[in-house]
Amino acid sequence: MSVTKKSLLLIILVLLIDQASKIFIKLNFALGEHVEVFSWFQIFFVENNGMAFGMEIIGKLFLTLFRIVAVSGLIYFIYKLIKQEANQGYILAVSLLLAGAAGNIFDSLFYGLLFSESYGMAATFLPETGGYAPIFYGKVVDMLYFPILKNSAGETIFFSPVFNIADSAISIAVGIILIFFRKDLNDSLETKKSDNKENVN
Repeated sequence: MSVTKKSLLLIILVLLIDQASKIFIKLNFALGEHVEVFSWFQIFFVENNGMAFGMEIIGKLFLTLFRIVAVSGLIYFIYKLIKQEANQGYILAVSLLLAGAAGNIFDSLFYGLLFSESYGMAATFLPETGGYAPIFYGKVVDMLYFPILKNSAGETIFFSPVFNIADSAISIAVGIILIFFRKDLNDSLETKKSDNKENVN
């Protein structure tokens, strides 16, 4: 199987798992509802307007547009890597990063149109009265919670953020790239700098 096909398969697989888990949670859990799977792991439904792990730093519209630009850039970057016959593992790691970024974009773009609010009850798909927000303003669905360490008051010390499959894909991809493919990353960045200089000249 070619690296192009492997890259596409990885991206599609991660997107399907991410979206299937989010849609299941959205249609079966009310906001804030949680189920304890183990003492150190819960399915905990929360929504956020922000970046990975629920961080909220910049405006929602700007963030959604930034994500779209970033994903477009990653698609082009992967295309260039494949064309340059870069390390296959590096290409797949960047593809995993792309899949994670794209997974959260779908929420932001369409969930506001497709679902009703989740306050007090599970959401409805394609509600008659319309969705809870216009395009670009959907909320990202998170559900993975690992309260591994707690203090004497029962408050979680580690790990408090609630996240999703897309966030996990981004974190894993960045970790793999920094640990195993730092040289490939530096080489590809140097190549980009050289290409930019040639274009200027």
